[in-house]
Amino acid sequence: MTVMLAAEMLPQERVRRMEPMSQHTSWRVGGPAELFFQPQDLADLCSYLRQAPNAEPPSLWLGLGSNLLVRDGGIPGLVICLAGRLTVLQMLDDGNLRVESGVTCARLARYCADAGLAGGEFFAGIPGTLGGALAMNAGAHDGNTWEQVAAVETIDRFGVVRIRQPAEFEVGYRSVRGVAGEWFVAAHLRMISGTQSLIREQMREILRWRKQAQPLDKASAGSVFRNPAGGHAARLIETAGLKGSQNGGAMVSPKHANFIVNDGTATATDIETLINRVRQRVQQVHGVELELEVHIVGVPVES
Repeated sequence: MTVMLAAEMLPQERVRRMEPMSQHTSWRVGGPAELFFQPQDLADLCSYLRQAPNAEPPSLWLGLGSNLLVRDGGIPGLVICLAGRLTVLQMLDDGNLRVESGVTCARLARYCADAGLAGGEFFAGIPGTLGGALAMNAGAHDGNTWEQVAAVETIDRFGVVRIRQPAEFEVGYRSVRGVAGEWFVAAHLRMISGTQSLIREQMREILRWRKQAQPLDKASAGSVFRNPAGGHAARLIETAGLKGSQNGGAMVSPKHANFIVNDGTATATDIETLINRVRQRVQQVHGVELELEVHIVGVPVES
């Protein structure tokens, strides 16, 4: 009997069922995905989508799951996970840097430093993939993803890849709206020549700041709330007396009030309940309605 290796199996044969999302999110919580697919590369992803043109579109495109809360009831439908996939990073003839969506922001920052390319240092402070950074215009330390974008490559549910220009998207603070039914698979980034030693020092400073200011030793999803205009969500939460407050295994970090950490026992329900409690309290104390930076997806567990 011949046993087919995973690499030899057709894309449709590699779809997993009831995949626990707690293994694919940085909060380490979440119920199962009904269907779960990880392509080997962009060609494999196109092949998979072309094979099922009449199927429902993906419910979720997933990178490192670092800005995501999956509810305990899981995700009906299909999750396409690009973590560890679509990792090509190359210089183009026009001088731009082509980066596929599965490339981590940390790797992108290191590549730029090694190549003496300035403008991407802030990516060192983003704990996710470029695909996620594109989808939300992620930023850190006065840098934002779409400031570097010369073009993007998207894919639709039929496996068709297109190159689109930034003018085709509405980009704002932690917000991007584009063509419905298309998802990012790569970006062409504009970088400029810089001094390698200065680039490396700036990256080291960003990483030092993160280690000092953020609870990197705990499972979290980064900043939970967007900063309101002219203010900081963390300061509003702290002055509302919420630092260290808990709900089950979820806690508002004593180190950074805009982080909610999992002590190892939290459920997604614990975290979502604490998120709602924080929003209500900040509204009561400051009259400010905090907007979510994290995305909450899936269905709650039936009580």
